[in-house]
Amino acid sequence: MAFLTVLLLAVMELNKNTLAGWILVPAAFVLYLFARKKALRGKKHRRLVMNLVYLGVLAACFAVSQPPVRRVPASDAAKPEATEVLSVAQGSLTGVRSADGSVEIFAGIPYAAPPVGDLRWKEPQEPAAWEGVRSCDTFAPMSMQPSNGNIYNSLAQIIGYHDYKISLKDNFTPPMSEDSLYLNIWRPAGISSTQKLPVMVYIHGGSLKTGQPWYEDYAGTGLAKSGVIYVNLAYRLGVFGFYGNKDLQAESPDHTTGNYGLLDQIQALKWVQENIAAFGGDPDNVTLAGESAGSACVSALLSAPLAKGLFRRAILESSTVDAPVPAHSYRTFEDTLEAGEDLYRKTGMQTPEQLRTLSAGELVPYTENNHHITPDGVVLEGDPYQLIRDGQQLNAEEILHGYNADESDAFVLFDKFTKENFAGKLEQYCRDIVPDWQSLEQIYPVRDDVQADEAMHEILSGLWFGYGHECLTRQALAQGIPVYEYYFAQENGRLGSWHSGEEVYCYGNIPADSDLYTGEDRMLSSVMLTYWRNFAQTGNPNESADGDSRVLDPYGLSGDGSLPDLPAWEPVTDPGMITEFRADQGTYVRKAKIPYRKLYDALDSSYQAGGQAGQVPEGN
Repeated sequence: MAFLTVLLLAVMELNKNTLAGWILVPAAFVLYLFARKKALRGKKHRRLVMNLVYLGVLAACFAVSQPPVRRVPASDAAKPEATEVLSVAQGSLTGVRSADGSVEIFAGIPYAAPPVGDLRWKEPQEPAAWEGVRSCDTFAPMSMQPSNGNIYNSLAQIIGYHDYKISLKDNFTPPMSEDSLYLNIWRPAGISSTQKLPVMVYIHGGSLKTGQPWYEDYAGTGLAKSGVIYVNLAYRLGVFGFYGNKDLQAESPDHTTGNYGLLDQIQALKWVQENIAAFGGDPDNVTLAGESAGSACVSALLSAPLAKGLFRRAILESSTVDAPVPAHSYRTFEDTLEAGEDLYRKTGMQTPEQLRTLSAGELVPYTENNHHITPDGVVLEGDPYQLIRDGQQLNAEEILHGYNADESDAFVLFDKFTKENFAGKLEQYCRDIVPDWQSLEQIYPVRDDVQADEAMHEILSGLWFGYGHECLTRQALAQGIPVYEYYFAQENGRLGSWHSGEEVYCYGNIPADSDLYTGEDRMLSSVMLTYWRNFAQTGNPNESADGDSRVLDPYGLSGDGSLPDLPAWEPVTDPGMITEFRADQGTYVRKAKIPYRKLYDALDSSYQAGGQAGQVPEGN
């Protein structure tokens, strides 16, 4: 019973049970030990009954101490101080200061009407005005999405991120709702609305089916301290954000369907244009950024006519839909309409009105077949790659983008690649994306299992992530747009250069108490944060608005608060080179050869031969 008690306490911690459980379970165990002494002197059936009763008591303790559903606080302060009152188009509001007082956070600001009831699968509507002063001190609910529960999430932190911490501050479950169209703003404390600071609007990832805006890796704290107004947002996900069918298209005044999540992002950008000046931001200097599926959305908005003029420059991390055949986050409009009919068949519903009678929880299980951007003719007038290839101008004056060394590793973590199964795995993962996928086997001859594993990880990282960035660079250069492309190859005790591993670096959010990152990691983060800040200010990662050429010092690495001059990050000119971010004996930035050159050449040849997108542009 002692083992079961300890096991239950471990499960309770993973499940984020409340303090009541931590009091009740040890108390019950003490009573059990006291009763056990008497039971040992009695008959066996009495001991059996006592053990069964104790198990029932443990189950009851677990049940009564389930974590409550509670919003995530915007500030890390125990009793955060409120900000001054600001006014936006919908009313007055206040935010809260961070624990150190350096940043002000305004969380849970509605940028659109709740997309519920009759507004499910409709274009986002204007948010309602409110009376009085709205307290924006907690993050709004995450969008509806599949959930594996707290225990799974905790195990992911232990196994995947290696940074799980035991705390009584997180003993709750964040809420989830269809009513999720809210944004959050981080700004330097003490600034006035007369200032015109650069603005960055960030779109979170999660395969367009999961995710939330309060994750610490991409929180706005680091950039706000550096002088940037940082905005992020929730948007409709999965079946709520990317479901489409012909009936929804017919009822839409704009004749659109399937891209409600993108329309939410456009609505948020419009809200920023109208209101960000109240926070001290410059609506004429907005950078749109995103990672993973969020980056795929940014690449789609680069060719979306409805987004034109809503941002000035773009940052894309580890995904685009800018390839002859996008590897993920994208599907044809025909496939979208077919999925719409499939949902009718599976639910037994026949009209949008009937589908809207289903609860949000009943629809979430259908997310897997409905989380893709699509060319609906309105939000996206056609395939993004072909639109840009055929002359449509990208919606950005400058572009900063790139990908990581080990992007694919997390997605095939439990898949073993051997010499024997190499051809089969190649077909499994590549046949729907690459016309001549067999040609990849010819350029990656494998002699043993080690080579097979290395080759497959390289193919998948390059195909799923790198090649889209390669295509975007080519198309931007063809339009005379300055491009800064990176390859993140830093290893550490946490995510390393896996997918999303760069975020904590470029947003300057490495925790002060984390021993998973070294001083070298923090120095690399300082360099990358400075690049991201400068790019938001001027469109050039090497140039700050005030002409200061030094690296920012968010981690206090130098005694006087200043670091050496920022290493030069040259724009792309050489078709075979890329800028690599990796700490190595005091060097953090270097020119390197494109890591997947032979793969990219093979993909170019395959797409040309297959006729999917005509001629692939020359250049990097």
